[in-house]
Amino acid sequence: MIRRLLAFLAFLWRWLRAPVWLSLGALAGFLVPYVIQLDGQVRARFDDLSWQIPSRVLARPLDLAVGRPMTLDTLLLELDASRYRKDGSAQSAGTFSQDGGHFIIARRAFNGLDGRHAERRIALDIGDGQITTLVDAGSGQPLAQAELDPARIATLYGMQQEERRVVQLEQLPTLLLTGLQAVEDREFKHHHGINLSSILRASWVNLRAGRVVQGGSTLTQQLVKNLFLDRSRSFVRKFNEALIALIIEYRYDKRRILEAYVNEIFLGQQGGQAVHGFAAAAEFYFGREVAKLDTAEVALLVGMVRGPSEFDPRRAPEHARERRNLVLVQFHDTGLIDAAQLSKARSAPLNVSAKGALPRNRYPAFLDLVRRQLQRDFSEQTLDAAGLVIHTTLAPSAQIQAETALAKSLKDLGKSGSGLQAAAVVTSVPDGEVLALVGGREVDGSGFNRALDARRPIGSLVKPFVYLTALAQPQRYSLASIIEDAPVSLPQPDGSRWMPRNADGEAHGRVMLIDALVNSWNLATVQLGLRVGVERVRGLLDSFALGADINPNPSLLLGAVELSPLNVAQLYQYFAADGHAVPLRAVRGIVDSKGRPVSRFGVKPGSGDYVVASRLLTWAMQQVVESGTARSIGEAGLANLHAAGKTGTSDSQRDSWFAGFSGNQLGVVWMGRDDNSPTRLYGSTGALRAWIDLFKRLPAQALASSRQGLEFVWIDPQSTQRSDPVCTGARELPFIEGYAPQERHGCALDKLRDWFGGNDE
Repeated sequence: MIRRLLAFLAFLWRWLRAPVWLSLGALAGFLVPYVIQLDGQVRARFDDLSWQIPSRVLARPLDLAVGRPMTLDTLLLELDASRYRKDGSAQSAGTFSQDGGHFIIARRAFNGLDGRHAERRIALDIGDGQITTLVDAGSGQPLAQAELDPARIATLYGMQQEERRVVQLEQLPTLLLTGLQAVEDREFKHHHGINLSSILRASWVNLRAGRVVQGGSTLTQQLVKNLFLDRSRSFVRKFNEALIALIIEYRYDKRRILEAYVNEIFLGQQGGQAVHGFAAAAEFYFGREVAKLDTAEVALLVGMVRGPSEFDPRRAPEHARERRNLVLVQFHDTGLIDAAQLSKARSAPLNVSAKGALPRNRYPAFLDLVRRQLQRDFSEQTLDAAGLVIHTTLAPSAQIQAETALAKSLKDLGKSGSGLQAAAVVTSVPDGEVLALVGGREVDGSGFNRALDARRPIGSLVKPFVYLTALAQPQRYSLASIIEDAPVSLPQPDGSRWMPRNADGEAHGRVMLIDALVNSWNLATVQLGLRVGVERVRGLLDSFALGADINPNPSLLLGAVELSPLNVAQLYQYFAADGHAVPLRAVRGIVDSKGRPVSRFGVKPGSGDYVVASRLLTWAMQQVVESGTARSIGEAGLANLHAAGKTGTSDSQRDSWFAGFSGNQLGVVWMGRDDNSPTRLYGSTGALRAWIDLFKRLPAQALASSRQGLEFVWIDPQSTQRSDPVCTGARELPFIEGYAPQERHGCALDKLRDWFGGNDE
């Protein structure tokens, strides 16, 4: 029987050997060049393995110091923006605890423009609108200063919308590496790319469960899927997957393969942004560095490898918890954790932050300014580099407070606010950093940016610069100088006559400069501007390089010049910076993917030619707030700020403006309609109200303007000569030193002195 079978097989082989050898030859003829081609593709990808790493845009770090203005709401907004999680102990980095005004903050480690900041637990107290104590929570030692890690406010992507943080194996927790292999590929160290026993075992487990509960692919095969192949389930794709896995294992060591895997694996999605790698996933889900993850958090990420969408802890928390706990059991079964660790981790909450950490355009108006300044100051080659960290000046709390204040003020206007738009700019005093910028009432939209691009007549906001032009000539003008608030009639090129009026329709006769400014009298301002010269006023405004055409006509003196809110902030920053032209900036500096500074911006103030004269104007604008057109600031409970500012209203009430500053912040607010139709608002009834609401929210500091170079003298307002405090109507005004009036105006007190010999003059 056996002989017959062998004879039959021999006969069959004589007939089949030619086709078999031909088939094997054909297969080899196809397979060998195909493998060579695949090998070339694999080597090209792996020999220069790199990813397109997006650039991150960060807010400014929150600076903490005793005496620094701070409110509870502001600190909570900052902590929320930086994705700090509230818990009772604040032991883990990225958490905080609060007991009234007492906070303990477990600061994360972070890289700033000035270097690396280590993790630290900080304790502080807030009271009376400022930080009252600041200590190291561990040692109890007082701290002079501390910074909290900056909030991430945007991500700038290239062609691919992929979020990634490239790390080396040493930067990952040991449990993550060993746990990943225990769950996904226990034979990783021993197989050569594919594992037939694992495939058979997984098939049997899935068959018994009636569903897919275990995968048979090795980590190498999973890496192949992510790097080289699509998600189809065809035989050809599976064949290619196995073949490429074998090539990778032949060409590269296990460390190289595992490092590529942990940086490439897909672990989540936020809108159009894909999250790749465990380091990016740790930030995305927990707001922490991957090295700081605890056992339960590691298990959650490892569990998500099987299906990031299916086990998304935000969308399917219970499903994610079940998967995490199953992974924890596998950790325990393979000896990676003990029973106590298993019990603790299984009972732990998911601890996933409520929102993702991949903001692309949370503050579109501010980011618009960032992009413009980057394009102005950096080459395209620099900006195209992968993995840049762009440090900006944004204060998340100020941005949110500005958005809230504008929205509330527009709502409070009721029907008259329908169709109104608004914009705001908040800067830091005196360095000119842009803390917040709102481009319209739709704060999340990416449409027309009114803070940068809406150039509108500024009305009376121009007046302080008219007065500055005069006061810069102390031999001719002072705040006590008399000017006629009288009708003006000037011929126009079209044959008509320009005849401005005061808002109250009255002419007030002979008035002091200080009163004309405080009451915003148009006629007196025009008379003064004509005396000093419209061209000189125009030249002063031109010196700020606003990129706007400055009207050369007398109407300039009443604000017939179209500027954006950012332009106005640039102008008024001059007064807030004590008479120095400080350029506004939204970018502090840039760091490359290796942590090396590309550039760091510094403040370069102008020479300050009119410093002392500007101090006169600041004092005068404080009087505008105290008793003039902006007196509602004090009536609203903000008198303690001693703020300086000016209202502005354009012709026919089409634009409502207010620009004002405290000791640490400048705010500019504009309200108007896009179609330029009347608003029925003055500066004091529209923009000023929004400014008041904003500065009630901001941790503002009182303005203590410098008096250096000034002397305060009591004068008689009628004669503008020296007087005494007890004389009827006497007023104390500042003068530039050496230019105060010397002649004395007598009053009843002087006569009494003469009678009793008390006057030695």
